[in-house]
Amino acid sequence: MGKFLGGVFSNDSLFGQLMTRCGILVAANLMFIVCSIPVVTAGPALCALYHVMLSVLRGRWDLNPFKEFWKGFRSNFRQALISHLIFMAIAVLGYLDYRFLRHLTTGGAAGAGPAAIMKYGVLTVLIAAFIIMIFLYPVMAAFADTLPHLMRNAVYFAVKNPLRLIASASLYLIPAAVTFLHVYLQPLYAFCWFFFGFSAIVMAHSSLLIRDFEKHLSTTPSSDDETQEDTDSGENHSSSGKKTLGEMKKLGM
Repeated sequence: MGKFLGGVFSNDSLFGQLMTRCGILVAANLMFIVCSIPVVTAGPALCALYHVMLSVLRGRWDLNPFKEFWKGFRSNFRQALISHLIFMAIAVLGYLDYRFLRHLTTGGAAGAGPAAIMKYGVLTVLIAAFIIMIFLYPVMAAFADTLPHLMRNAVYFAVKNPLRLIASASLYLIPAAVTFLHVYLQPLYAFCWFFFGFSAIVMAHSSLLIRDFEKHLSTTPSSDDETQEDTDSGENHSSSGKKTLGEMKKLGM
């Protein structure tokens, strides 16, 4: 009996592997919530969450989720913070502009026609910023480059596969919509979000991207040309200085 239980609960058993993976999801999710409390650090926290999930999908199921999360958080902090502040500014200004323009179009003002065109222009900018955002953080977690090049590469991965783009956006939008629409179930949803909601979404999104990412990760330059991260100092990765996806360098996952 003892041998049977030992086999069931061992790390190599199916049950043990399932519990290990659930533990990683829960631990990384809690780290994401804690690091997102200041709001302005939500970008670095999301990037770190992608760092953990991409590492897991590349076979590192034995990693320490707390250490790996902190490693990704420190490594990408500066770029993720700058990009997050940019997206926050776009979201706030876009929302205010959209409300103002919608007021003009519904009030029967003389400039209602041009305001309607501008309103849809603002909405287009907000949608584009959202798409770039949900692809930028996984790209940032997987590759090291300058922020403009990372944004360019995020656009590349977004438009490369339209079906994946729709699926990626749905992974973020549908759970959020369901949470706000079903008010009577919000306590249950709050429980799910707190323990595994964010990490499950990021894991699913990373699963959609990992195959394309690995094609480029397998074509990194030779070790003579690489500049790797100093994990003890917590400094950012050096840029590869190259402008093609095949020459972007992988983070230390």
